[in-house]
Amino acid sequence: MPDAPISAEVSSVAKKESSKQPLPCGTWPSRVTVDLVAGKTRTLSEVSVDGTVVYWLERRPSEKGRTVLMRWCEDSGSQEVLPPECDVATRVHEYGGGAYAVRNGQVVFSDKRTGGLWGQLAEDATPVCLAPGEGLRYADLRFDQADRTVLAVREDHRTQGEPKAALVAVPVGSDPVGEGAVLYTGPDFLSSPALSPDGAFLAWIEWDHPNMPWDATRLCLARVVRDAQGQIRALEDRRVLAGETQAESILEPRWTDDGRLLVISDRSGSWTIWQIEQPILSLHKSAQQTDAPLSGLTPLPMPKGEIGQPAWVFGQRSYQPLPQGSILVLAVREGVTHCLCVSREGTVTPFAAHPEQCPVPLANGHFAWLEAPSDVLPTVVVGTGQNGVQQVLQHSAALTLSSDDISRPETIRFPVEEGGEPLGHAFFYPPANSAARVPEGERPPMIVLVHGGPTARAQEGLSFKVQWWTSRGFAVLDVNYGGSTGFGRQWRERLKGAWGVVDVADCIAACQHMVKTGRIDPARIAIRGSSAGGMTVLVALASSSLFAAGVSLYGVTDLRALAQETHKFEARYLDGLIGPWPEAESVYLARSPLSVAARIRAPVLLLQGAEDQVVPPAQAYAMADTLKAAGTPCILHEFPGEGHGFRQESTIRKAWEEELAFYGQVFGFQPQG
Repeated sequence: MPDAPISAEVSSVAKKESSKQPLPCGTWPSRVTVDLVAGKTRTLSEVSVDGTVVYWLERRPSEKGRTVLMRWCEDSGSQEVLPPECDVATRVHEYGGGAYAVRNGQVVFSDKRTGGLWGQLAEDATPVCLAPGEGLRYADLRFDQADRTVLAVREDHRTQGEPKAALVAVPVGSDPVGEGAVLYTGPDFLSSPALSPDGAFLAWIEWDHPNMPWDATRLCLARVVRDAQGQIRALEDRRVLAGETQAESILEPRWTDDGRLLVISDRSGSWTIWQIEQPILSLHKSAQQTDAPLSGLTPLPMPKGEIGQPAWVFGQRSYQPLPQGSILVLAVREGVTHCLCVSREGTVTPFAAHPEQCPVPLANGHFAWLEAPSDVLPTVVVGTGQNGVQQVLQHSAALTLSSDDISRPETIRFPVEEGGEPLGHAFFYPPANSAARVPEGERPPMIVLVHGGPTARAQEGLSFKVQWWTSRGFAVLDVNYGGSTGFGRQWRERLKGAWGVVDVADCIAACQHMVKTGRIDPARIAIRGSSAGGMTVLVALASSSLFAAGVSLYGVTDLRALAQETHKFEARYLDGLIGPWPEAESVYLARSPLSVAARIRAPVLLLQGAEDQVVPPAQAYAMADTLKAAGTPCILHEFPGEGHGFRQESTIRKAWEEELAFYGQVFGFQPQG
């Protein structure tokens, strides 16, 4: 009996495919147009709530990449919160995040254009400056419970050398405007200030060079000191709760309503949630008790999977404490994110959502989140764990793609060593188009995506960087090479001392696996990546003849220059990925794409921002010159006004069009239009 419906389903699929027009791959008409990608699509992020009001950020390419703060409430719907001259973003650690906070109708935000900390202290009021921006940057903003003070991580760029990190408390609405009180400084990096429910204690994360936050951090706690007006003025009795005696990555401290302090730690081998053993509120009993050490961390019963994200930006949310002691978590299994509600006893209930960050609860029992499934463009939504999305507040784009126009990810496991276990992970996307199909006798070209970081991960949410290509007849392979997050510390640390080796080998192994499947054309494989991924692209081109073309977007080409010129956050990152600088200079030289450029024979397209502070344009110039001297076809396009990552509509439009035309030249097809 089961055979009949299966056969009918297969027959229906075959009939649908046969009705499509066979067209050469790369020439397919696509609804994922350059107008949609460049100008009509908003980048949505940082959903938060204030009672029953929902806030979020949206970056608009049509407004030269300006980031707008939006607000939704049941009565008035969605509206822009701040005047059009405001650009809500921060450059702390260069990657930013945590650029605004809301509480009881008040909004504070970092303004990208001035660098200052600003506040809209009543609905629709004119924003006022709370703290100056000359040489100062603010991120990870949090209100205290009394709405009198804003806590922030501040970077001070006013002196020579590296900028200084500090936890600061800025009064709300004070006159005259000042810099606020410096609560704590000293470590190279600070993040995640978290006040206890009664406002008596502050927890935070700190770390020092040469560690990155996914290598080793410390969880700290101190008592809050307030003045007669209730404003935070100082911290006292600082102590390290975890991370001092062993190297562990501790992230995202959060308090429960009953005063328990939770954190993420990877001390067990994967990021998961732990609790401070001794109840923090017991420290109220006497000042003498604050000298007694806390007894450490206790693991909470959590589902299988990695709960945590690399802290490239501020304000990420991998879990959310809920009333009655339950916790909402995002657990990554086999590269796929699952949203789960975990009771205090460890009972796991699926939350019917595909959130980009953990949903946050509204005062009415609902949740708000950024919904990012694999078959729908991202949307800001409200709903419940049981019923899922109940109301869409904002679409990232007006277009609704048909089901047949969307390529869905297939999990691919492949051996990273010859004859070894299939430990490698990638997402494979076959070509998909409602009007076109691959002609008989042709196999599609494949584009290999190399994510940045390199401590990031390929994710399954619908993305134009995938659908742009699959809707035109390309297959796409998105690789989670060694170093990627979501697979535990051991997989992450495969890249320790091996950047430019393990990542390249894994991408080649993934391609070899796909060639063996017979699903793609082995003569038409391209590889593309940005930033750190751009370096992997260039070294892979020099290491293997599998790739017929490569595209590097603001990619690293000279590791020595990167070690000497890059910004503070990544200034010692290469110590772990390559070796200590300058002692390991010979390794830096050997691993740099510039050193192996003469071995590259496949055509290369370099796309670079003229104002990039992370990977300066000089690196792209040097790579282009070296490739041309070796006789390798190379195109370099530099975009004025762009930094590390493209934000302007004109840039995004040109970059996508130029890359498609580049593949057309290499693979011998004429793109539509």
